[in-house]
Amino acid sequence: MNARTILHLDLDSFFVSVERLKNTSLVGKPLIIGGTTNRGVVASCSYETRKYGVRSAMPMKQALRLCPDALVIKGDMESYSSYSNQVTEVINSYAPIVEKASIDEFYLDLTGMDKFFGCSEFSKELKEQIIKETGLPISYSLAVNKLISKMGTNEAKPNGALYIPQGTEKPFIAPLSVSKIPMVGERTFFQLSSMGVKTIQTLRQVPVRLLEKEFGKNGIALSEKANAIDYSPVIPYSEQKSLSTENTFHTDTTDIHYLRECIVIMAERLAFDLRKLKKLTACVTIKIRYSDFNTYTQQRAIALSSSDDILIATAKELFDKLYNKRLLVRLIGIRFSHLIQGNQQIDLFQDVPEMINLCQAMDHIRNKYGSHAVGRAVALDTNLRQ
Repeated sequence: MNARTILHLDLDSFFVSVERLKNTSLVGKPLIIGGTTNRGVVASCSYETRKYGVRSAMPMKQALRLCPDALVIKGDMESYSSYSNQVTEVINSYAPIVEKASIDEFYLDLTGMDKFFGCSEFSKELKEQIIKETGLPISYSLAVNKLISKMGTNEAKPNGALYIPQGTEKPFIAPLSVSKIPMVGERTFFQLSSMGVKTIQTLRQVPVRLLEKEFGKNGIALSEKANAIDYSPVIPYSEQKSLSTENTFHTDTTDIHYLRECIVIMAERLAFDLRKLKKLTACVTIKIRYSDFNTYTQQRAIALSSSDDILIATAKELFDKLYNKRLLVRLIGIRFSHLIQGNQQIDLFQDVPEMINLCQAMDHIRNKYGSHAVGRAVALDTNLRQ
């Protein structure tokens, strides 16, 4: 297989950078984006706070204990989405194959471009153009695959650049902590550390059979990553505009409790699909078709979210506004639209740690046993749950 050339771009402390563009007085100050109460969660933080141990997804109360002088801003996903789109437009105007991995992260396949432009020079010019047109700092790394380019970018931050030539990937990652491998979370890191494995060099020496025994299929993936192996392609970016679902009843009904239970189940499943796709929605629409086949819709714009609680509550409110209790209902539907790409699983600006943990635990069960495996008690008796 011919060597590839993969460029990874990552906007530095993206939410923080956007807030500083909007308010230059915030430049240089310790800044936390997230829930504005002590029960909130850190969505993003400036480098000034990171030196105190503050990090994303940390409870706000803990973050403020570590850095009590930090300024806390709730955050504005619509604004972040707008700036993300600006960066996307710049990149798309330069590159033929672009994957938008999240709201602030991009992969480009530059294989073969050395014959014409020179990948290093191209990457440098693209970085400069993004900064010129958007004002946002961005880091990048060039390597033979997505794994190494991403790890390179993380080492290049903030506002840096790295080129990792073919053949130097394994020496480059060897001294790094196993926590720097993208798939390694706190739990896996703890398990590896308890085995005496703290660096990628040491992980590379562990027999793959032992890793498979300890971690299952993930053990094989760990071994491959430790050896700088990654064949995943750059998948061209395409924006999905909406997600929707409908239910046509076998018998037309006016049972309000049953209808509301159906709304809960449908909204819950769509929210799960949003998180699987790493997307957020800014608009919820409810559709009702009555027995006379007349169809009505009601929609509402919301702050970007993929939170069960927010989306279910909005769907129920819209249904209550739209529903005419005198008529038999034949069909109900829900649509989430105005989607944007993002790697947040829940709305970190509004949800508290307990709700985040609950949502993540439910998603873990659904991913393992299917979307029907767990749900809210309010809808347990509904046959849609089957």
